[in-house]
Amino acid sequence: MSKKKSNILEQANDIVNNRSEEKSRQYGPFEEGMRRAAMIFNGMTGKDLNGSDMYAALVALKLSRHSYNYKQDNLLDAVAYLGALDNYVELHGYKDSEDPLS
Repeated sequence: MSKKKSNILEQANDIVNNRSEEKSRQYGPFEEGMRRAAMIFNGMTGKDLNGSDMYAALVALKLSRHSYNYKQDNLLDAVAYLGALDNYVELHGYKDSEDPLS
């Protein structure tokens, strides 16, 4: 009997919620990295993005790549970023209620 392959939603959940500790040791907490990326972007451009905007940008990048050619990894990453955004909003709020970057 062959082992059933997990679907893309299960894989994304595993990446976001079960492997985050492993990645945190290498790169720091993901949500903190998104907030820092927003601060760096804002400093470089004079724009005013927040952490949740960075998640949207990464989802857009993955869907842009998908528009050229199907590669499941792009869809997996997009779904994982959406799941991570949901976790981020729980911690930091969204739009007008989002914690200020500092």
